[in-house]
Amino acid sequence: MDTSRRAAAPAPTASPRRRGAVLERAILDAALEQLSTVGWKGLTMEGVATGAQTGKAAVYRRWPSKEDLVADALEAALPPVGGVPDLGSVREDLLALCRRARDAMFSRPGSALRAVIHECDQMQAERFHGVIFDGVVEPTIQQLRDVVTRGIERGEVRPDAANGYVFDAIPAMMMYRSKMCSSEWSDRDLEEMVDHLMIPLLRPHGS
Repeated sequence: MDTSRRAAAPAPTASPRRRGAVLERAILDAALEQLSTVGWKGLTMEGVATGAQTGKAAVYRRWPSKEDLVADALEAALPPVGGVPDLGSVREDLLALCRRARDAMFSRPGSALRAVIHECDQMQAERFHGVIFDGVVEPTIQQLRDVVTRGIERGEVRPDAANGYVFDAIPAMMMYRSKMCSSEWSDRDLEEMVDHLMIPLLRPHGS
């Protein structure tokens, strides 16, 4: 074969250098991926830099510590929280809320958040308190409050059930069983929790 006539292979073109918001988004995505796969203890700034295909210095320039990076990654990833649709009964409203919470818990941001909650020590966890409370806890409590208030208005729920212990019951149970029992919360599990725990807890006295 006449190699003199062989077409020269085109030289590979360098990928454009990422800057600003594009690079920051890549770093935050890489941090989230690390959290959801290797957890808080396995996450390193070097691993995040490799995942984002950038240098470690580019990560440290924006986030001086692992805690700062993870806090911003979680805050950027948490989805906006909407209201729970009114399905006509407190049982159906609670099931809809529980399914939404289950899906969020086992999403990539949810897995990352659980890694932080389960693996951080108390001092580290304080750095994430605002992100967790403002982005997860308070919106969930507000949704439960809305469901219970609608149930009270329908006469399905006793008025004194609108209290913090009741609002804590579903999140506490879902977090406990997912961690201690490795429960993935099937639809049947959610129905049993609502039917055997929440409905008796909310039901008006004497009914």
